[in-house]
Amino acid sequence: MRSVVLEIDGREVGAKEGMTILDAARSVGIQIPTLCHHEKLEPYGACRICTVEVESRGRSRLVASCVYPVEEGISVRTRSEKIDRLRKMILQLLLAHAPDSPVLKELAQEYGAKEDIFDKEPSFCIHCGLCVRYCAEVKKLNAVGFVGRGTRREIAFVPEIASKVCWDCKECFPLCPTSALQAAYMLVEAFAGSGPGVD
Repeated sequence: MRSVVLEIDGREVGAKEGMTILDAARSVGIQIPTLCHHEKLEPYGACRICTVEVESRGRSRLVASCVYPVEEGISVRTRSEKIDRLRKMILQLLLAHAPDSPVLKELAQEYGAKEDIFDKEPSFCIHCGLCVRYCAEVKKLNAVGFVGRGTRREIAFVPEIASKVCWDCKECFPLCPTSALQAAYMLVEAFAGSGPGVD
């Protein structure tokens, strides 16, 4: 596999062709925030919190670092006024869904994001897709998926599958940046009457 050299935050970084900017940055200890990324899963690029600024041939653009492949000679900035402003806006939108998420609160503090900018009834799910993708790609069970579209999109367990496999697995629970996953599963268990302590 061919090696490429790029610049990240003023540092020369060697990377392998096929790596993403996120992978290359992390390989040298440069941290970029993520919410929908997991090393066992295919890159997804849903949350956009990992957006960075890439300059190539005199042109600059914003890209999601978790899906953008490294290229020879590009210059990457992981923090700038433009990037921080974008991350702040994304966080404020996500906080409207999940105002009590510890992960979002920590990032909000770093980027100066406020909870009460957007008026929306909390759904707790931020659509990172970690649980859905982990169940499909790693466990090959497809016990949880997305339902609905747009602002009405939510996660939901498939009762016929979830009632048989999820209680003994729960590997997706720690991946959830909010309490949405656990709440959705407990609801399914309550209706199915198959969870612990349910007669």
